[in-house]
Amino acid sequence: MKETRLGDFEEVVLLLVGILGEQAYAFNIAEEFEAQTERSISIGAVHSTLSRLEDKGFLTSEMGASTAERGGRRKRIYTITAYGRRALELSRDLKVSLWKQYPAFAPDFLNFGGQI
Repeated sequence: MKETRLGDFEEVVLLLVGILGEQAYAFNIAEEFEAQTERSISIGAVHSTLSRLEDKGFLTSEMGASTAERGGRRKRIYTITAYGRRALELSRDLKVSLWKQYPAFAPDFLNFGGQI
């Protein structure tokens, strides 16, 4: 049976694909990851994660048009599927539920009306 849950890094990459929209290609995802997390990442790790997410049905990809800035090379653009969006929602809901149950942080949820 194929694994269908999201790992932490997979979740971040999937979110970045959603944030970047039509600019969601591996190099751009790696740059955005580093900007958002202040952590370096290899392009190979991003490629393997994107491939795994596509195998799980959370992403689709297609080759974009060639551009002069890349010497005529084309980019593989990734898009989140409905199944991928659902996986993100389930992951978010689980984490929010756990944060609300943790007594040290539960009052913060009450002060902000339960919003993160």
